[in-house]
Amino acid sequence: MKHLTILVPEGENNLSSITGAYEIFRKANEFQIKAGKQELFSIQLAGVSEAIKFNNGLFCVKPHTHISAIERTDLIIIPSLNHNYEQSVAGNTEIIDWITNQYKHGAAIATICTGAFLLAAAGLLEGKSCSTHWSVANNFREMFPKVNLQTDRLITDENGLYTNGGAYSFLNLMIYLIEKYYDRQTAIFCSKVFQIEIERNSQSQFAIFTGQKQHGDEMVIEAQIYIENRQHEKVSIDELSSKLAVGRRNFDRRFIKATGNTPLEYSQRVKIESAKKAIEMGRKTINEVMYEVGYSDQKAFREVFRKITGMSPLEYRNKYNKEVKI
Repeated sequence: MKHLTILVPEGENNLSSITGAYEIFRKANEFQIKAGKQELFSIQLAGVSEAIKFNNGLFCVKPHTHISAIERTDLIIIPSLNHNYEQSVAGNTEIIDWITNQYKHGAAIATICTGAFLLAAAGLLEGKSCSTHWSVANNFREMFPKVNLQTDRLITDENGLYTNGGAYSFLNLMIYLIEKYYDRQTAIFCSKVFQIEIERNSQSQFAIFTGQKQHGDEMVIEAQIYIENRQHEKVSIDELSSKLAVGRRNFDRRFIKATGNTPLEYSQRVKIESAKKAIEMGRKTINEVMYEVGYSDQKAFREVFRKITGMSPLEYRNKYNKEVKI
């Protein structure tokens, strides 16, 4: 029998990602037994404290065991953390060391949402792909610049390391892991029992773009404000760099370093975020919205919209604007 460790880190973390993972894997085990097979995983919650409080003490989790009692495990699940990442990392050094040691001895590791911060702090994600909640992408990039962060991805799977996007999308990761370790039939059963959409692979449609300006580069901040104030116009990046008296190559380099986007990508994201809001709230046609955000080419607008959201403008309207639904 394989061993699954669901970690209960120190600090005020996300209770649902712990209990959700536990319940789904238990249900997968039950399905195996009903099919005349053995349970695949022995499941334990583990941490370094006897109890961890959640939601201002409203709930409490008592791990089955201390991590030091687990000599070897096959799969580790790291739940979502609170949003004080530096404090979370500093308060879980013992768990981070244990994670690193277990990975060296063959354990696979799956992180839920901001749990990726612990895995990255262990140094295991350097040079590898990783996802986390879109809202913390800028903080993550600042803390771990050597990690290939891909917040449009719902799930990443690389060298025995699994990461996923934000919030309740961890349910999709659990179904993914059930299929990986059990089989397709068990994954379908769990997806039906818990009513989780199977094979969802993007969180792009849920992202809300807000350009981060905590980087300290005043020239880039000025450029960001210029782009944001002209989201209804076609902005020439060459003209903008000349206006700011910065060479185009240096301008691009500084902009990417500060924001994680090229100036063109940033302009596209600002425009598409404006378009999303117009599509969600109004009764304007797709073409009217397209012209309002500075596009005149329908094909180009559709391609950029799909690239950023994972959906066409029409699909987005049908999903998020109830006024236009029949």
